[in-house]
Amino acid sequence: MPKLKEPLYVVRNSYIHGRGVFAARRIRKGTRIVEYTGERIRDDEADRRYDEANMRRHHTFLFTLTRKTVVDGAIERGGGDASYINHSCEPNCEALITDGRIFIYAKETIEPGTELVYDYQYEPTDDPADARFYVCRCGADTCRGTIMKRPKKPRTKRPPSQRRRALAR
Repeated sequence: MPKLKEPLYVVRNSYIHGRGVFAARRIRKGTRIVEYTGERIRDDEADRRYDEANMRRHHTFLFTLTRKTVVDGAIERGGGDASYINHSCEPNCEALITDGRIFIYAKETIEPGTELVYDYQYEPTDDPADARFYVCRCGADTCRGTIMKRPKKPRTKRPPSQRRRALAR
């Protein structure tokens, strides 16, 4: 009888937040670990379901797929284990969209017992008061304090003469 492979991961309580996903065995860099599944909905429906103005505690399972479509990965909406993967400012995984599907890949080799995490990179909201919903609890040395993505730094243009000098060096 062939030996059954041990699963890649297990879901259990996390020190970061609620439940988390942990490596059950060594996961090599580049391994596709799990697909982020759930119900595909429009942005306006996502806003209706997760009305931040009326939430006491922010907890969503939304993942942006396109400009108009998000995946609601809540378990009751058909979500799977990937919805339990927590955010970290020092991720060991990354989410990649391929052919309209979202997959979680290992960015590095992950040892057994290590929590799988990726950078959520939530889009910043217009209301600064919403920041209370997006506090990061990852504990990384480089934690930026929020699960929102860093704002893009404005590019400063150098005068043409300085650009030429920089290229000549």
